[in-house]
Amino acid sequence: MAGNSSRRGAVRKSGTKKGQVAGSGGQRRRGLEGRGATPPAEARTKHPAAKRAAKASREAEKQPGRGRQTAGRKVLDGPETVLGRNPVVECLRAGVPATALYVAVGTESDDRLKESVQRAADAGISILEVPRTDLDRLSANGLHQGIALQVPPYRYAHPDDLLAEARKHQEAPLLVALDNITDPRNLGAVVRSVAAFGGHGVVIPERRSAAVTAVAWRTSAGAAARLPIARATNLTRTLKDWASKGVQVVGLDAGGDTTLDDFDGSGPVVVVVGSEGKGLSRLVRENCDAILSIPMAGPVESLNASVAAGVVLADIARRRRS
Repeated sequence: MAGNSSRRGAVRKSGTKKGQVAGSGGQRRRGLEGRGATPPAEARTKHPAAKRAAKASREAEKQPGRGRQTAGRKVLDGPETVLGRNPVVECLRAGVPATALYVAVGTESDDRLKESVQRAADAGISILEVPRTDLDRLSANGLHQGIALQVPPYRYAHPDDLLAEARKHQEAPLLVALDNITDPRNLGAVVRSVAAFGGHGVVIPERRSAAVTAVAWRTSAGAAARLPIARATNLTRTLKDWASKGVQVVGLDAGGDTTLDDFDGSGPVVVVVGSEGKGLSRLVRENCDAILSIPMAGPVESLNASVAAGVVLADIARRRRS
């Protein structure tokens, strides 16, 4: 047995050098690599915050003026993030249907921050503490002041729904169409006036027009939650369709051939408002039944679009009441 160098029970290694071990196939190295920033709580489907946000979004769809996702309705804009303490607290005061309030860890508190958190809690909005770097990525210049509000995309109605809603209540439709209005504050102010004077809805073009952003929501003072707003693929075609259904199409222009004093407005009517600078586009103007002007005593050449719309709507509402 002395000539046999092997030991009983030993395992002979063939083709390997001393000290060499089998590799991990790179698994250990990949396991040590960073996986990037942790996604926000709302992006993790099983997280309670994501479930709360999804529930809030479903409930927001049922609000008047936002409508359900039915045939002909579509979401054309993505979620919006409002940054800064004043904009956030103003949105919450106006009832903007937010889904989440983000507060940076270590943010110094003040009255605006406290009010924002309290209003968000009262409204059932998810309140999430996030690293300050997360808000830095949302802001180009870092001026978020440690707070951000996420606003879901507005769900626009179909133009046909505006007429249907008015006729369902057996009322003569009173609608407003906006042409060349690109300032969301003007859009919000018009929506507020339409709601205040008994109008049934607002229609805007899909292109070259202000959208229902947080700024428009805030300017409308919450009226955007109560009044349906529709988006038309082609505004001229929509106006032609309404005219074929018995709606009088009236454009507003300082050089109009009919003054507000001589206008009846008791029947179905859509008031088309152009911008202060460009006015009505050529095709829209050609498809108006009448061009209406507002008599003015002073040397003012024209009124702001939202002011002009408010004046006309108030006069129509007065005539209808009498």
